[in-house]
Amino acid sequence: MHDKRALIVGVTGIVGNNLARHLADLGDWDIYGISRNPPRGLSTVKPVAADVRDGAATRAALKDLAPTHVFFCTWTRMPTETENCRVNGAMVSNVLDAVTDAGSVRHVALVTGTKNYLGPFEMYARNKPETPFREDQKRLPIENFYYVQEDIVFDNAARHGFGWSVHRPHTIVGYAVGNAMNIGVTLAVYASICKAIGRPFLFPGSPVQHGAIADVTDARLLARHVAWAATTPAARNEAFNVANGDIFRWQRMWGVIADYFDLESAPYPGEAVPLARQMEGDGARWEALVAAHGLQPNRLDHLASAWHTDADLGRPIECVNDMNKSRRLGFLDWQDTERSFTDLFDQLRQERVIP
Repeated sequence: MHDKRALIVGVTGIVGNNLARHLADLGDWDIYGISRNPPRGLSTVKPVAADVRDGAATRAALKDLAPTHVFFCTWTRMPTETENCRVNGAMVSNVLDAVTDAGSVRHVALVTGTKNYLGPFEMYARNKPETPFREDQKRLPIENFYYVQEDIVFDNAARHGFGWSVHRPHTIVGYAVGNAMNIGVTLAVYASICKAIGRPFLFPGSPVQHGAIADVTDARLLARHVAWAATTPAARNEAFNVANGDIFRWQRMWGVIADYFDLESAPYPGEAVPLARQMEGDGARWEALVAAHGLQPNRLDHLASAWHTDADLGRPIECVNDMNKSRRLGFLDWQDTERSFTDLFDQLRQERVIP
């Protein structure tokens, strides 16, 4: 038994999966992972089967666990932000209600995102906040389930005496299958289809996103950041932006991705051509690629989330994140964003997810 016992809520997702791998590499953690389905390829994780939307089931599943660190890395998308607040707030409450009575919890890390500054999908980027985003910016005067989750963590921390950290990644690039918010896998699938059928590889986003400065968050760097904050006294009770530390423009990055897949980058038409429209009806084409190349039998809608990639690439404002707080407190890691994409594509090919 190690001194640190991690409970990762959402261990099969893009954040939880990469965090579990990082903690395993550190070697001094016992790692438990909550998910509705068993995690694959994570032999160091002790699985806990629970639907954290169900308070009684969550309490029963966690009653004897006594974690020292809780990492909340999941969410459930609902039709409205009011429902998002209710359901996603309850998920955090259910987990903390189940584990805090034992008095073992030292730290709770909550992973949210840039919608803290941009607002929920119903009002996404309409407020045009000041950039770069800084952690001390005031909350938006609208419903946002991130704020509800934060307040639940803050209240429990005050009552039970544990520390907390909030992590706000930008668009996350990293390995995961079946994740609802995964731009890297979505673009890899789109490029693979374009290559197979000769479709133009066309940037789907807005003119602003095509030409403006941007940043993203590598899931591996996010995992290191979350573990750092959970074990560093200077990072206790702080909220952090988390981005790679470099900047880029999509007009160049699109060419980098095209080169990887041996494609020509189509001229940008000057307006958004959403992926949801471009990829409509591609399910059968993807099934044909899976059969022809002996790929993992994943459906197109299990891999690609065109709606989320369209939301990211269709924003009408520049979105970059200030990382000075993390650097000031000692987190100095960085990640080359071009390598974030190409490393992911390499892994997807190695795992036979894409041809």
